[in-house]
Amino acid sequence: MILQNVVPWGRNFEEYKAMFSLNTTDLSSSILGCADGPSSFNAEATKKNISVISFDPIFQFTKNEIKQRILDTAETVMKEVEQNKGTYIWKNISSVNELKNVRILAMTKFLEDYEAGKKEGRYIEGSLPNLPFEKKSFNLVLCSHFLFLYSEHLDLDFHLNAVLEMCSVGNEVRIFPLLDLKGNRSEYLKPLTEHLKKAGYQYKVEIVDYEFQKGGNEMLRIKSIK
Repeated sequence: MILQNVVPWGRNFEEYKAMFSLNTTDLSSSILGCADGPSSFNAEATKKNISVISFDPIFQFTKNEIKQRILDTAETVMKEVEQNKGTYIWKNISSVNELKNVRILAMTKFLEDYEAGKKEGRYIEGSLPNLPFEKKSFNLVLCSHFLFLYSEHLDLDFHLNAVLEMCSVGNEVRIFPLLDLKGNRSEYLKPLTEHLKKAGYQYKVEIVDYEFQKGGNEMLRIKSIK
């Protein structure tokens, strides 16, 4: 990974709860977050005594390197959001300025926790589809704003391998959203779920109580039935 190619963007604990329909039972189990980036989910969960491991290639960089990259890219991201305001639902977040404040706060919480979290083994460097964990190490594996979203950049084989690897290390996998960057449901969803069914997994597309990208209120839930 080249840091100059990365656009860090982090979401917070409450957003994760809504995106993945996390209930009290979910939050009392062991959780792996794949492609968490600079979200504050881990930091906030840890303060609540919730067990979370975050896995992302950005964790190869130092706190100051990630912080500088956030500073370098934040305004560009905001300009793009402003230009495409019509593709978002401004309900829980009412304006572009509020969105910036919410995201910067989440990433600040991440940065404040990052060095301690690395020492404690809560932030682990690596990239899907290769997860350095034992089989069924986690009760729940989450993937936010990575799979399906980057369908133009990551092919179907990558998606299949990543999902099967997540299923290998977790009892249940949840992926959000199911849209690509253009706001369309990913073309990979149907062939991927067909493959999962043949491989002995059960899956369900669920509506969640979160929608910022228009139409982006669906989560894929996967469990093994072997």
